[in-house]
Amino acid sequence: MDSPSSDIAFTNSVKEIQNSRGSRGAYAKLEARGGFRTAIDDDLTDFLAQVDTAYLATANVAGQPYAQHRGGPKGFIRVVNDHTIGFVDFAGNRQYISTGNLAENEKAFLFLMDYAHRRRIKLWGRARVVEGDEGLTGHLAPEGYRARPEQVILFEIEAWDVNCPQHIPQKFDAADVAAAIGERDEKIAALEAENAELKIRLETERKPG
Repeated sequence: MDSPSSDIAFTNSVKEIQNSRGSRGAYAKLEARGGFRTAIDDDLTDFLAQVDTAYLATANVAGQPYAQHRGGPKGFIRVVNDHTIGFVDFAGNRQYISTGNLAENEKAFLFLMDYAHRRRIKLWGRARVVEGDEGLTGHLAPEGYRARPEQVILFEIEAWDVNCPQHIPQKFDAADVAAAIGERDEKIAALEAENAELKIRLETERKPG
């Protein structure tokens, strides 16, 4: 029998701690169902369409970990096939730590946050850097985003899971807040104009003929 996909995170050491702290039973039931999800489904696709920020974790050949923020407009991480997502890596501070780590260790991890809805998704897999592929870059590049593409990162998903919303602070994107305020102000202006029109009509009706 194949190992459950959750074994990518639940090592024997992790399972021993789960057992000692009383959570092993719940995760054993998850493992009996096959573990974490592995294929990209509608839930993940819809989530990716709303994501504008991500944290990519890699490690060098010695095991030294490194996490780096990646961002863009909503939906900048796109589905490539049933098990692969990708995004354009834009020019930054030119340290190339993630790129160097992936050159010697393809194992990677993505942590995706949706603060507005207090949701988070974690993805385990393997990542690789693709340079000089204009067709792929053009396919993945967000339309109208003013940044210089440097390369593409493709992430092959081995397992993914949804975290509970506990302890996630609710935060809203400034652009979304501005849009909501603008919509509210438009409604207020329309109501004020309607109110003014009604006042004029009532005053006119009250005047003796």
